[in-house]
Amino acid sequence: QVQLVESGGGLVQAGGSLRLSCAASGPNFSRIAIGWFRRTPEKERELVAAISWSGGSTYIADSVKGRFSIARDNAKNTVYLQMKSLKPEDTANYFCAADTKPYADYAMGLTFGSWGQGTQVTVSS
Repeated sequence: QVQLVESGGGLVQAGGSLRLSCAASGPNFSRIAIGWFRRTPEKERELVAAISWSGGSTYIADSVKGRFSIARDNAKNTVYLQMKSLKPEDTANYFCAADTKPYADYAMGLTFGSWGQGTQVTVSS
């Protein structure tokens, strides 16, 4: 099973940028799709981005489209979430998750089974 650790969160002013990292350990990372989620006490968990095992297919939620992007480096066992033009409503705990089956992408349907602990992103106005 893949273990995931997020980093890169912090406090940033509106309009600023952050890059989150999701570092994985365990077997088969390069075969597994990864998703980035966010959650606040007021909102349900939201999938903001996902990337296929190869990096060739990505999903970006409408709420962050044009501002967030996702990429992976399988040689480093890491998936990145690049966030630009941040807004106060992007404030949330961000966490990554791994799909339970290999060689999948968002269009095929993802079922996330391994979850990280999350990193807090706070955007001040």
